[in-house]
Order: sequence, then structure tokens, then C-alpha cells
Amino acid sequence: MTAHTPSTEPFRDPRLPFAKRIDDLLSRLTPQEKTAFLHQFAPAVERLGVAAFRTGQEALHGVAWMGPATVFPQAVGLGATWNPELVRRVGDAVSKEIRAMRAKDDRVGLNVWSPTVNLLRHPLWGRNEEGYSEDPKLTSAIATAYTHGLRGEHPTYWRTAPVLKHWLAHNNETDRSTTSSSVRPRVLHEYDLRAFRDTVEAGAVAGVMPAYNLVNGRPNHVSPYLSEHLRTWTEEELLVCSDAGAPSNLVDSEHYFDTHEEATAAALVAGVDSFTDHGTDSSQIIGRLRGALERGLLTESDLDTAVRRQLSVRFRLGEFDPSHDPHDATGAFDTPAHRALAREAAEQAIVLLKNDGVLPLAPDTRIAVVGLLADECKLDWYSGTLIHRSTPLEGLYERFGAQRVEFAEGVDRVRLRTSTGAFLHVPAAEGAVDEVRGAEGALDPALLRGRTDLPVLTTDAAGTELALADWGEGVLTLRAPDGRYLSVADDGCLRASADQPGGWFVQETFRWEPHGNGHLLKHLGTGRHVSVSADGVKVADEDPEVFELVVAERGEEAVARAAAAADVVVVVAGNDPYINGRETEDRTTLRLPEQQERLLRAARAANPATVLALVAAYPYAVDPAELPAVLWTAHGGQAAGTALARVLAGDVSPAGRLPQTWYADDADLPGLLDYDVIGARQTYLYFEGTPLFPFGHGLSYASFGYGDLTARVGDGAVRVSFSVTNTGDVTADEVAQLYARAVDASVPRPRRELLDHRRVTLAPGETAELGFDVPLTAFAFWDVAQDRWRVEPGGYELLAGASSEDVRLRTTVTLDGEPALPRAVLATGLAAAGFDEQRGIAIVDRTKVSGEAVTPAGPEPGELIYRACDFGRGVSQVTVEVAGEGTVELSLDGGPALAVLSAAAPTSGPYDYVSLGASTAAAGVHDVHLRLRGPLRLAHVGFSG
Repeated sequence: MTAHTPSTEPFRDPRLPFAKRIDDLLSRLTPQEKTAFLHQFAPAVERLGVAAFRTGQEALHGVAWMGPATVFPQAVGLGATWNPELVRRVGDAVSKEIRAMRAKDDRVGLNVWSPTVNLLRHPLWGRNEEGYSEDPKLTSAIATAYTHGLRGEHPTYWRTAPVLKHWLAHNNETDRSTTSSSVRPRVLHEYDLRAFRDTVEAGAVAGVMPAYNLVNGRPNHVSPYLSEHLRTWTEEELLVCSDAGAPSNLVDSEHYFDTHEEATAAALVAGVDSFTDHGTDSSQIIGRLRGALERGLLTESDLDTAVRRQLSVRFRLGEFDPSHDPHDATGAFDTPAHRALAREAAEQAIVLLKNDGVLPLAPDTRIAVVGLLADECKLDWYSGTLIHRSTPLEGLYERFGAQRVEFAEGVDRVRLRTSTGAFLHVPAAEGAVDEVRGAEGALDPALLRGRTDLPVLTTDAAGTELALADWGEGVLTLRAPDGRYLSVADDGCLRASADQPGGWFVQETFRWEPHGNGHLLKHLGTGRHVSVSADGVKVADEDPEVFELVVAERGEEAVARAAAAADVVVVVAGNDPYINGRETEDRTTLRLPEQQERLLRAARAANPATVLALVAAYPYAVDPAELPAVLWTAHGGQAAGTALARVLAGDVSPAGRLPQTWYADDADLPGLLDYDVIGARQTYLYFEGTPLFPFGHGLSYASFGYGDLTARVGDGAVRVSFSVTNTGDVTADEVAQLYARAVDASVPRPRRELLDHRRVTLAPGETAELGFDVPLTAFAFWDVAQDRWRVEPGGYELLAGASSEDVRLRTTVTLDGEPALPRAVLATGLAAAGFDEQRGIAIVDRTKVSGEAVTPAGPEPGELIYRACDFGRGVSQVTVEVAGEGTVELSLDGGPALAVLSAAAPTSGPYDYVSLGASTAAAGVHDVHLRLRGPLRLAHVGFSG
């Protein structure tokens, strides 16, 4: 970049308000320069001395993708701490490391794409690890804390600029760029929008990223909700950054627009300000924007709006005021304080699910630590590279001494015999340099390739014994004796080359396929089978090798031996974050993989004192009945093993709490694509079954008593207080939780709903008096009849306790609220999507720009109910606005049909609406029932006469 001499240009004057400075800089940019700014990689404007700028630096639980950094617990683990102040400190540390890393590598960006505030509605979602909780209140509390840490405390200049992901209603990886989440108004306002809104209103958010999916038939990248909701929550300019490749998806996979010019223009007008597409190559997005300008689909004013939002973030980051930027010299990286914080976070994230007294372990306990994760410190797609590493085995060695700890991984020890009688052989890698995937950093780690500098697998008479792990659904990994996993590089050859399974396209997983008297070995990354030829072992489209699996030892045998010789067995089970559940891949079951179930049974049979430690990004449906203790932690980052050992030893009393419901069986789950948490009775808010472990659950080595609950209704809030006393004999944290329930609600309301919580540390005998000011708005619901929030008059039960089900104290307050009003259908009619109840209905887009309609979700008729519709003295005519073809059948209170309206011919397209009328008769207040048949869209119902 050529040198620029500072001048008196107003945009460089720190004495002026940012808005005036942005106006000045914007006025100096040419249309071509403005257009170029709208790609993720905005180029420098050398004539003005403006540097290049990149949106997007991943930092979900530490600085990701850019090499070594402090690695904190996964986001779901941070959610399990129920400790906003801790999470704020984590965000503070992460943002300081980002600044320190940027000082050495300008590829590191300050526009941080984190946190993820998608609610953990469904435990099979592949990206469960990225969210904080199934509850909007807890999610926003943790997200707000993290964003405040990322932002920094300076009133003017931000250390980093956080962007919330992924707007909106995004909980499925299956067909994620083409599926539509049908979100009724109550779910939209009471559930999906709430976590975003509360976090944005807290004032430390620079923008959002739309999700790949559609909501109510319309892609999130052209969502009117960006302007109708998001931008009304703050006076700050918010930068909306597209997800990677999503702008092209509008045409290529979603087929929502015919041309990329139309799609790009629509996204920009809807509110997308930065386009993440085609990697570092901005030419295609720039070409599409210019084409849209030439066609009159965009104006320069549209460009100005988006560029202004980007510049607002850049000014807040201090880019144009280097001498005033208080964060410019931040150099806190891998400090002792950060290492201690990583351990503290990992300790606070551990949840004790069950304990019959076997924990904590005595100092002289002989321990067998077994399982596929017992000597692992797993990373995920959004992790940084480890500087420090602690596995459960290493943590137990350190805490109890190696002489008291026995280890058995539980893998099957196998050799693979070919059809010629030879065995697969891993040649020695003489002089090979150890490499860790991603250690050098990469703007796009999906482009990282496997190693080709190591020798290709061959065959010989003896073969090499491999460690086989089955991660469920037949997905296998094979590891060589030197610890490297078998992997396939771009040349198609098999090598023992990977330190761990990983990458955007995992190249370390295989599946056995029965074939004759043996098996084919399919490589899942390429979809091809393993073959053996004179020049080595590779994957190919033809001549697959037929293998015989020769087992030297089953994993259960090694586990049983270790377990039998120990006082206590710790089985460490769970998931690999790159296998059978991750971004792009949802899970299919709550059950543990069968191999891990076998290891658990073998340990339990050999030694009843078996503790199950689940290290996983997800809930699992395990049977705790025969186990004296069960713990869960998310993958805990660099200090995971030390933290687990300290909790097992009683150095730390566990106080993590479940951030989502643990269901007992797959049968308890709704469909993955059913986003109606109210109608499908999802999450702890509405689930009516018996959970395996409830939301908010977690045990302690201490006990706690609750008392002195009081509640007083004041001006705009309810003041609630109660006491918590440590009645145990160890200092410990308790997470006191406050819930509410509407006593006689006129509409389906949550069984209980989290209002607030407090994590407190109490010495034995110590009492804390806790007070909460709960705004009256927290008791409101979205009234679809009035299309706004309303507090219903009546009783509200307040519940205080240790979880959503462990309620210790109750009291009831009465709120005046606002009485319900019937729907004024003569004046406004019925917006089709504003129903009270539905069966077999999907909400779709009324037009490509705004509005909603409804349609049958499948071939069967769909049914809608609109409660308490006031027809006054009477109506004689009903009209419906419909598109497509089919019929609308009207009845009152579930009675016989009063009118059937059918289009004489299909309309020309899904957005070409016609008005149909029919005679009817109704007076007074009734429930309106509609039945929809056929592929038609209903937008509105009107009454007259």
C-alpha cells in the first residue's frame, strides 16, 4: 500500500463524531470503491490511505483457525457454567489474544463472528456444541457476557466487533440451505427472536450473520425481519455479514431468484452489508453488484447504506485513530492468567448428573481410566490449535500419581488381511516431522490438504497392528502404533498421517461393507473403496480389496482387566467432534455408539464402582440405574483433563448445570425440522414427559437449603428474594434458579420459564440473600389476536430451586395485566399466519419481499383455528386471498362447513393471489376453523356484510 500523508480530511479528525467522519469518507469513495467494499475481503483504497479490511474472525471459544491460541471449553460448556461473569472474562481474554495475534499477523481479523445464539431446541442438531442453551433467557445472558468481553470496556473504541450467528431459527444441518423453518408468530417472538433481541439490546453487538436456511419460506439472507426487528433494537449501526457461500445459494440451491444479480440486489436491500462468497475472490460479487446497478435493481444509495454500516464498525475498532486506540498495544497472549481461566472455565462447566456417594475419590484410590476419550483432548471445527493439552488420563496421573492409575483405551487391536494373505503395513516414517493440522493458521481451513510427505501404506507378511474405533453407525477410524490416523490425501493414497480426524472434509473415517467372505473398506471422505496395488494402498473406483479383519484383542477385554484391578473405574465416553455430528451433519440418535456401550458394560461387569464421565458436545440417552455416578462436560479445551481430575478428587465441587433437557429416548424427540416448540411440546418449557435429566440439573458435593421466599409486585417489576444456605461441609457453588408459571393461562404457556438465576459461592453454614427484580414484561406472551406483547391478568406462580424440576420454594403473585380482546375480524380480518392452533400447516412467504401465508405441509388437509373472533351483529360474506389451487373450508366452533371456496383454475404462480368470495352467516364471538386442501397458499381471510 502506498504511503498516505495525513491531512485535514474530516474522516481523520478524532475530535469529530463518528457519524460526521463516516459521511466524509463515504463522500470521497467512488461507486467502484464502494462496490468493492461489499465483499468479505474489502480492498485498500490507497489514494485515501484506507487499509484493506476483512469481515469474519472465528472465535467461538478461543481464537480459531489462525494457529496456536488459548482453547476454552466449547460454547455449550460455557453455557453449562451458568456464570455470565466467568464468560465475560473468557470473552475478554479471547479478544486480547485476537489483538495480540493481529499485531504479528494481519490476517487475524477484528470483526469476530461469535457468539452463536441459536437456541438448542433439538439435541440431535449437529452444531449443538456451538450454542449455549435451549432457553432464550440463559442464552442471552451468556451471549451478552461474551460479547461484552469481546467488545472491551472502553466507552468509544471496541477491542473486537462481535457478530451474532445464525439469524434465524436454525437448528438443522440436514439440507440446511434448502429447508424452511416454519415459525409461527408466538414462537418467533417468544423463542427464536428473544435471544438475539436481548443480546443486541445489551449494547455490545456489532452485527449478525444470517443462517443458511429459510424461515417461513423465505431465505434468511433476504429476510424482512432484519429491518422489521433487528435494526429496531439499537441505535447503533449493525453490520450484517452473509454466511459463506449463502449469497450464491439464493440461486444455485434455493432457486429463489433466477439470476445472481437479482439475488445479490435483494439481499443488499434486505439488509446484508458484506458478502462472504467465493473465498478471497471478490470479482464475482463485484460483478453481480455492478450488474444489478446497471439493471436498476440497486442505486448508489443502497451501496452507501451498506458501506456506512461497515465503516461504522471500522471506526469503532479504532482503525482510523491508531494513536487513540486503547487496544492497539494489547499483547496478552497465552498468559498465566489465561491458562488459569481456561482451567477455571473447564471446572465450572462440569455437571455432576448422579452421585451415590462414590465421588469424590479418596487420595489413595486405585483408578482405572478407560474409554475411547480417556486419553484425548478433542478439538472441533471452531477450535484454535492447542498450546497446552490435558487429557483425563494426564489429569488423573497428575492428581493421583501414575502408580495409582491404570489405563485401557478400549480400541480393538486389529490387522487387515488382504485376499492374497498379506497384511496392511504402515512403513516407518524415517525423519518425519510431527505436524498438527492448522498450526500455521489459515483464512479458510477447509482448503488445508492432507500430508503427502509420509510413506504410502503397503502390504507384507506380518502387517501392522492398528487401533480400530467404531464411532457409531459403522463409522471407523484406524490408528497406527505411532499415534497417526490412516488418512487419504489428494493423491488418493493411504498414509498414517493425521494427528486427529478433522478438516471440513474428514479424510480419516471408513466403513466396513460385507462382501463375500470378507469386507470392503470404504473411505467416507471420497466415497471410494480401498484397493491394493503394486505401488501401494489407495482408494479407487475399481478393483476394491476384500479384507479379513483379524482381531488381536477386543477393547472390552483390556477394559475388563483394568477395571477388575481398580477400586474405581472411570469410563470416559462421548463423541469425536468431527464424526457423526458436526456442522453439515446432524446426529441420528441419542444413544452412545455401540462400541462405547460395550466398554461401559464390560467395566461395570468387572467392577460395580464404575463412574461414567461423558465428554461430549451433546446430550446422550444413557441408563444411569446401574452406575453409582455420572458426569457430563462438553469438550473442555486445553485444561479439560486437569479440570475433570480435580472434580473427581473433590478439589472442586461440581456446580455446572445442564443448559438443555436430556431426554430419555429418541421417541421423546420431535422431528428435527419441527420448529413449533409450542405445538410439538419441545424443550423444558413445554415437554410433558419425564426427562432423563431436566434443564438446570446438576449436583454438588455440598447440600443447600432454600428459604424466606418473598415476592412483591411493584411499579413495572416484581421484586423476588429468597435465601440459600450451604448445609454441607465443603465450600461449593450453588446455581439458584427462579422460574415462573402462568396459573390459569388462556393460551398454551410454558410449564415453567426461567426468569433469572444466580451462581454463588458459599462456605459451609454460609447464607446468601438473593434478590431479583423481574420486569413485568417477563410475564408477557405474544398475543396473536392483537399482534403484540400482552401480560395476561391473573396468578403467576414463582418457583425457586436448584433446577427446573427441583423446586424448593413456591409463591404466587397476582398481576393486573390486560384483559383479552376478541379478534376484530370485521375491521381487520384474519392474517392467515396469525393462528392460535394448527395441524399439518406450514408457514410460507406471501411475497419474496415480505409477509406470510399458510399452506398444507403435506398431501393431507391442513387445519387452522383462530380463537374468539368477533363477528359483531353479523356477517354475510367471507373472502380469502389465495394462490395456487385447492379449497378453503370455513366452519365455526368445529361445527359443519359454512362455506367452501375453490379457485376455478390454478393461479399462474405461488405469488399471484386472487380473491375468492362466498356467502356465510355468523354473529357474535366464535372460534373460526379453516381446513385447507391442495397446494394452495392462504394469505388473508376477510368478512363483511
